[in-house]
Amino acid sequence: MSAPEFTEAQIPQPRFTVETARVLAEVAHNRQKDKLKRPYRDHVIAVGDALADFDDDIRIAGYLHDIAEDTPITRQALLDMGVSERAADIIERVTNRLHENPDDYQAGMNFIAEDHDAALVKIADNAHNSLPERVRALAAKWPDKPPVTKYRDARPVLYAAVDVEEVRKILARINPWLLKELDDRLDDEDDTDYENLSYEEAPVAESVPVVEPVSND
Repeated sequence: MSAPEFTEAQIPQPRFTVETARVLAEVAHNRQKDKLKRPYRDHVIAVGDALADFDDDIRIAGYLHDIAEDTPITRQALLDMGVSERAADIIERVTNRLHENPDDYQAGMNFIAEDHDAALVKIADNAHNSLPERVRALAAKWPDKPPVTKYRDARPVLYAAVDVEEVRKILARINPWLLKELDDRLDDEDDTDYENLSYEEAPVAESVPVVEPVSND
């Protein structure tokens, strides 16, 4: 009797989870260092962790947001592992080297901001790159050129692509120091004349008659 034949459809494929993405990010970036010679995996993990309030595809893209930028892993390889098309699309959109003009940072931010999900991931990435301690360290290392001006200039573009409460959730997790900047920006954009603002009395709602239950006695 011949051995039973199994088709690929009959073999259950392992699901690519958020935890899988986190482990893959740690392994893929394990030997890499950032500009301050710190472990780069700390950055990608922080970005993924900052998106904990969002769905799995966005969180997976957060952990893997630099995997196409800094490793040989391709989109097809990610799909073969079980990464969804949506998560792969987000990763591609936030990958600078895949942009039409990789040297034009602001154009890249505009492109990312065209997609809500990609903007969320990039907001988390931007926020971690803008931590006060990191900003001070970069400024000390390169005193002749502001190292984070591009991050500051990108924030209004990215913030405009999503709901403000979504921005708050991300910043609260990864860089609470940016919350004041966000509030100051919202105050500057608010052109309401509160001194001369008048409030009309709200209309009184019509009373609804109460219907007594019918007794069966």
